[in-house]
Amino acid sequence: MTVEELLAREESRALSGSYMRGLDRLDPALLESVFHPDATCDYGFFRGAPNDFVRMACAALREHHANHHLIGQLNILELDGDVALGEVYFQAFHRLVADGRERDLFVAGRYVDRYERRNGVWKIAHRSEVNDWTRTVDAADAYFRDQPAQLRGARAPDDLSCRPGELRLR
Repeated sequence: MTVEELLAREESRALSGSYMRGLDRLDPALLESVFHPDATCDYGFFRGAPNDFVRMACAALREHHANHHLIGQLNILELDGDVALGEVYFQAFHRLVADGRERDLFVAGRYVDRYERRNGVWKIAHRSEVNDWTRTVDAADAYFRDQPAQLRGARAPDDLSCRPGELRLR
């Protein structure tokens, strides 16, 4: 693997990490930052500009009790100068409430992306989401009921990762 390929892979991995963090913390500015301004998105149920997707996604996710997005393997399928094609595997957990019952929706799939390096900066120029499987089950959280002092994830600014004053490097 060349240095250029390694850099493209690492930049695309960083973009994916920021994208997932933006979804889980409901941070629209972070979500939009991974895309070039003229980028396009195709999620099947949504086709359009990233800022429109971000607005729609944040509104939908705000209704969930929790979300957790996880990145799997990342493959650079093709690299030609300042353009790269990549595939990012993901799994997403969504805690929903439907008919007064908490339900867990799991979605697994891949982002098939075109990255472009402009002025030395890699960002997503096009993102397609391909879903490979889903599962919806009744919520079962005995662990959290039995361990009420357990630290739990939250939306920004309440999540521990959003409160740097409480984190210590040493």
